[in-house]
Amino acid sequence: MMRLSLANRLALLFATCVACVALVAGLLFNRASESHFVELDRQLLESRSELFGGLLQGSGYQTRLEQELARHADIALRLDDRQGKPLFVSTPRLSDLPEDSRALYRWQSGHSDYRVLSTALADGRQLRLALDISHHQHFLLQMQHLIWLCMGLSALATALLGAWVARRGLRPLQQMSQVARRISASSLTTRLPEQNIPAELADLGEAFNAMLARLEDAFARLSAFSADIAHELRTPLSNLLTQSQVILAQPRAPEDYREALLSNLEELQHLAQMVNDMLLLAKADNGLLPTRLERLDARQELAALAEYFSLVAEERGIVLDLQGNAQVMADRALLRRALSNLLENALRFSPAGRGIRLSVESHERFVGLSVSNQGEQISSEVIDHLFDRFYRADPARREGGAEHAGLGLAITRCIARAHGGDVRCTSTPDETRFTLSLPAI
Repeated sequence: MMRLSLANRLALLFATCVACVALVAGLLFNRASESHFVELDRQLLESRSELFGGLLQGSGYQTRLEQELARHADIALRLDDRQGKPLFVSTPRLSDLPEDSRALYRWQSGHSDYRVLSTALADGRQLRLALDISHHQHFLLQMQHLIWLCMGLSALATALLGAWVARRGLRPLQQMSQVARRISASSLTTRLPEQNIPAELADLGEAFNAMLARLEDAFARLSAFSADIAHELRTPLSNLLTQSQVILAQPRAPEDYREALLSNLEELQHLAQMVNDMLLLAKADNGLLPTRLERLDARQELAALAEYFSLVAEERGIVLDLQGNAQVMADRALLRRALSNLLENALRFSPAGRGIRLSVESHERFVGLSVSNQGEQISSEVIDHLFDRFYRADPARREGGAEHAGLGLAITRCIARAHGGDVRCTSTPDETRFTLSLPAI
C-alpha cells in the first residue's frame, strides 16, 4: 500500500478545504442570484398584471390586449373565465399551461422557461401572465459551470502551492532526518540547529537534541564502564595466572598447593563479588532492580547494622551512636546493603578512638538516614565523583585488589534511586556525612 508523504497529505487537505469553501461560496452566490431574479420577475409581472387588468374593463378588450402585448415581446397572457375555460390566449403555448395553486411559479415549455404570475380578477376571471426567463436560466447555468471550473482550478492550484509550501515548511524535518542518518557511535556530538526550527517543531527539535545528548552520555558511560571493568579484572586475573604458573613451575609439597588454592579461592571470591555488584548495577540502570517495599522502622534497621559491625568498631575503639526514629517504605535487604556500605566506608576511614553517629531525620517530604564520622575533609572535586563506579579517591589504591573495587557507593546510589530517593555527601574539617534520603510515608 502506497503511503502519502506528510507534504502531500497537507497539500490534499488544503485543496479539499479550498474546494469546499469555493463550492459553498458558489452555491450561495447562485442561490442569491436566483432569488434576485425571482424578485425582479415578480415585480415586473405584478406591474404588468395591473396594466393588463385595467385593459380588461369594458368590451373590445382583446384588441387592447393585443396592442399592448405587441409592446412586450417577452410576456404572454392567458385569460380564463370562472370555469377555467380560456377566453383569450396570446400564444398557442399557453393553451397547455397547467393549473397551479401558487401565485408565482415556474413553467417550462419546450426549450423555453417561463415565470407565471396568476391573478384572480374581481369578476371571477383569472389572469395569468408568463414571462420568458430563458436568458435568466442561461445565465445561472453559466454561473454553475463557472463555479465548478473555479472550484477545480482553485483546488488544483492550492494542491500545487500547498505541496510547495508544505515541503518548504517541513524542511527542518528533512534536516532532522539527515542528522539522524549521520549519527553513529563516532558522531554522537551532532546536534540539530535549534535557531532555524519553526515554533511548531521547537519542542520536537529540543527533544531530538536531548535524546542525542542522552545517547552520548549513555555511550560514554558504557565505554567508561567497559574500560573500568577490564581494568579492574585485569589485576586479579593476572595475579591468579602468575601465581598458578609459579606454583606449577616445579614440584612442591602438598601444603604449598593447598596454600596456593586458598589464596586463589579468596581472589575468586572477590571477583565473584565484583561481578555480582556489576550485575546489580546493570539491573538498576535498566530499571530491573526488584524492590519489595514494606513499612520498616529506620531506627531498628540502623540498630541491627550497628550490632553487626559492633565487633569491628570495638577493635578500633570506635563508638556507634544511634539517634532519631522514623518509618520508611523500603526493601529491607536492599536498604541494609546500602546502609552497610555507608557504615563500612565510615569505619574504614574514621580514625581510631573516634565516634560514628547514625541518625534518622524525618522531614516533610523525605526521611534522611545519615552516617557521620570524623576524619579528613573530602574535597569538592572528590565529592563530585564519589558515587561513580570504580572511583577511588586514593590513587595508590587504583591498582589494588578486588576487596574494595569502588562499587559500594555506586550501589548505594542505585538502591536509593530505585526507591525514589537519593544519596549525598557533605564534608567539613570536623565531620563527613553521608545521607540516604527516602520518600516520606
